[in-house]
Amino acid sequence: MKTRHSLGERSFDVLNIVLMCVLMIITLYPMLHVLFGSFSEGKELMKHEGLLFHVLGKPTLSGYRIILKNKNIWRGFCNSVGYVFGGTALNLLLTSLLAYALSRRHFAPRKLLMKLILVTMFFSGGIIPLFLVIRLLGLFDSPLAVILPGAISTYNMVIMRTFFMRIPNELEESAQIDGANDFVVYSRIVLPMSMAVIAVIALYYGVGHWNAWFNAMVFLRNRNYYPLQLFLREILIESNMTLASDNSMDFVQTNYSEQLVKYCLIVVSTVPILVLYPFLQKYFVKGVMIGALKG
Repeated sequence: MKTRHSLGERSFDVLNIVLMCVLMIITLYPMLHVLFGSFSEGKELMKHEGLLFHVLGKPTLSGYRIILKNKNIWRGFCNSVGYVFGGTALNLLLTSLLAYALSRRHFAPRKLLMKLILVTMFFSGGIIPLFLVIRLLGLFDSPLAVILPGAISTYNMVIMRTFFMRIPNELEESAQIDGANDFVVYSRIVLPMSMAVIAVIALYYGVGHWNAWFNAMVFLRNRNYYPLQLFLREILIESNMTLASDNSMDFVQTNYSEQLVKYCLIVVSTVPILVLYPFLQKYFVKGVMIGALKG
């Protein structure tokens, strides 16, 4: 039996489709603009004004060749990869341990601790106290200064705690009858059953580490520890191409290459993290739904 829709329902569907198409274009066009610009000729790109809907001139990889020859770009890329994997591993370990403790009903102070932790979502000491703490701990100008300040995200911990609380208590009780302690329950029961939420939280933390630059700018002085995003900031915001170079030669050979190199750098810094989304999309949607539930 075919369902008949009223005029109001059809109008609402059409409006939704149009709105989604407009939002898709608004979201997609900046990425296409940068992509087209990265393959364009530098001289043509320099003369162009306004929107960009195609590659200007003959497609070229000259911009990518320029940035791949620079040692600092490679160093920043490797540092960012290290921060992503090392930082995300530490984040997942600490966040899952805290979420597990706060999800256990037999843990008496869990409600009080949860309230105290939630306060940190709305209030913080600020950058100056954080800077002083980093100095006193001897972490200044160390890669740990980039990773440790954000070791646990309260929002991510709440999502993971909510998921842990949905695991049947009977599994934990049966394991305890067999002599398992909390660490055994955590490692052999809770974590294997929580791979979906772990994948989502790993994506959250990984993207955060990949895009992070502020802590590195404040706490790092040795350029050997700079992440890729900090080099990218120097080039895009400060418009200082020589800052990203590790020798006396200019980072770009001619003036018209500057804009081309900027587009190529944006592509190089964006594509690696975008590749992860198709593989984690189903977990990402599930994690968003989990975060909407009350724990």
